[in-house]
Amino acid sequence: MASESQWWQRFGNWAQIASACIAMIGFGAIVVQVGEIRQNNRASAARQVYLAYADLNFRYPQFGAPDYDRLKAGDRLVFEQYKSFVSYLLYACGEVIYAFAKEPEWIKSCEYEVKDQLPFLCETLASDPQFLQTFGRETNAFVRAAMTREGVLPPDCRPKKA
Repeated sequence: MASESQWWQRFGNWAQIASACIAMIGFGAIVVQVGEIRQNNRASAARQVYLAYADLNFRYPQFGAPDYDRLKAGDRLVFEQYKSFVSYLLYACGEVIYAFAKEPEWIKSCEYEVKDQLPFLCETLASDPQFLQTFGRETNAFVRAAMTREGVLPPDCRPKKA
């Protein structure tokens, strides 16, 4: 009688296997959910940074559509404020590029905003390359692509005539 198993003992192994499978599916669902939460947080942060940039652009419209030659020749403090404005724009675009790589309307928004800043970025690339090195690889590639697309290239760093 000791060697004969009861009916519930025969099904015990199957219950353990089923429990292990269900636990693995649950763990997989948690991993997927953590990835989704991470992406949602990244997207939310990118939206907030871009909206903060839009607010900054609203408060300082002279930097959003700059007269670059005038800024460069003017007060050094105002030029530093402009440089910080552009830094914030590039930071916001870096976040957008990372969070919304598959959503072209976000990238187009950054292309539109960066377009007016290209003469500054072009000259800065030549005179102070460390400035652009403070941003990510994707942001640098984005800026260089915009410069090429708009024809704003060294040594003159002026937009091409249409």
